[in-house]
Amino acid sequence: MFCNPNWDYQTLEAADEVISRIGKEYLKLKTYPNQIEIVTSEQMLDAYALTGLPTSYPHWKFGKDFVLNQNNYTKGRMGLSYELVINSNPCISYNMENNSTCMMLLVIAHACQGHNAFFANNYMFLDWTSADSIVDYMAFAREYILKCEEEYGEEEVERVLDAAHALMYHGVDKYKKPSKVSALQENERLKKLTLIKRENYNELWRTLPSQPEVPETNSSDEHKFPKEPEENILYFIEKYAPALPQWKREIIRIVRKVAQYFYPQGATKVMNEGFATFSHYHIINKMFEEGYLNDGFMLEFLKSHSGVLYQPEYNSKFYSGLNPYTLGFNIFMDIKRICQNPTAEDKLWFPDLIGKDWLQQVHYVMENFRDDSFILQYLSPKVIRDMRLFMIIDNEHEDDYEIGAIHNERGYRRVREHLSHQYDRASLVPNIQVTKVDLHRTSKLYLTHYIQKDRRLDAKSAKETLEHIRYLWGFPVELHSKNKLGINETNIEVK
Repeated sequence: MFCNPNWDYQTLEAADEVISRIGKEYLKLKTYPNQIEIVTSEQMLDAYALTGLPTSYPHWKFGKDFVLNQNNYTKGRMGLSYELVINSNPCISYNMENNSTCMMLLVIAHACQGHNAFFANNYMFLDWTSADSIVDYMAFAREYILKCEEEYGEEEVERVLDAAHALMYHGVDKYKKPSKVSALQENERLKKLTLIKRENYNELWRTLPSQPEVPETNSSDEHKFPKEPEENILYFIEKYAPALPQWKREIIRIVRKVAQYFYPQGATKVMNEGFATFSHYHIINKMFEEGYLNDGFMLEFLKSHSGVLYQPEYNSKFYSGLNPYTLGFNIFMDIKRICQNPTAEDKLWFPDLIGKDWLQQVHYVMENFRDDSFILQYLSPKVIRDMRLFMIIDNEHEDDYEIGAIHNERGYRRVREHLSHQYDRASLVPNIQVTKVDLHRTSKLYLTHYIQKDRRLDAKSAKETLEHIRYLWGFPVELHSKNKLGINETNIEVK
């Protein structure tokens, strides 16, 4: 039925119907409705620049990314994805028009079933994003920032966006679930805020949201604001910057919401791609079993599937770390294997999986974990052996490398723990928190960087970022870097 390499829209509609049925009946996938867009290479480059969102606010970064990708693509230095999918309801997927019929079916199964189900069921996306309103919200953001450019000038708006973008990784709520708002709610909120003009220092300082008046007591009370350290720096600036006009606060809020939207995607890359690959593998094979596909189609599919899972050797010029598709797919397939055909080793490592329904276990894992916990809990000795994983310790104080873990019981656990740590956001983003504001004298903002694993900040980049914070805060900013003993190692100040 789907063996003609040249597809048409009638073929795609039939394929989507069959794939959706198999996904629902065989894999028990619960998904958002699908919106499939067939795009040209130029349109895919547009989607790349906007990180998949169908619309966004204007900023030079998006244009720079478009030109960079376009140059690399036209000169043969990069290829384009066969598909791009975003977390929205309906779930929007962009499929390249030059895909063959086989590739179209693969990406529909991969994106419209696998990724879609992951977005709709994984706790990170359910708790930290709002798929129902993201497209609507980005339209609101675009309209608001265009109005700001008309009223305050493009350069001033661009400067606010530059500063907020520099702090996007420090504008995320990791523990407190953010409120889910729509464009309608945001517009209503803005209408209420226009009744309160906060355009000078005194008015702003007196009307800090839900903050009591600052008591005139001894200097020890300075440590009470904030009462607890705040790691969401953009949120703190938005709420408490003494002299920041309201329109700039709104722009910071928009950037925060976008950063929050992408937060789960960075924390679930391995799981998301692994589950989508697991889904397309089972769906396409099921279609073959039901007679929809022939041997020629399957040969093309297996070649493409193998390409997705290709893992370059460590000494290859193409090596750029572990392939998330490969790692995630291998772990999900291994969970299925352990449930169905456990070895004696599996019974020692995963007693809770033995004899369980493999599909229920795969769904449980897909819904309740993120990359670091997924690897820590389910990376098995077999997958470690199959992928030939081991650990090297690179100590800057030593001349030689040290082998930290090999293929024995202790080594398996160390590999699992350290690989899990590499996918923990805390190991990728510096731990920097707002710890004090000098309310009584200078209004200086104090930040503390907690050094982890002897990873120190680059002084030049740190100072440039502090200058962005200084611009938004409106007063001097000082950063202290503390080691694990609580001793200040470096201070950087922007006056």
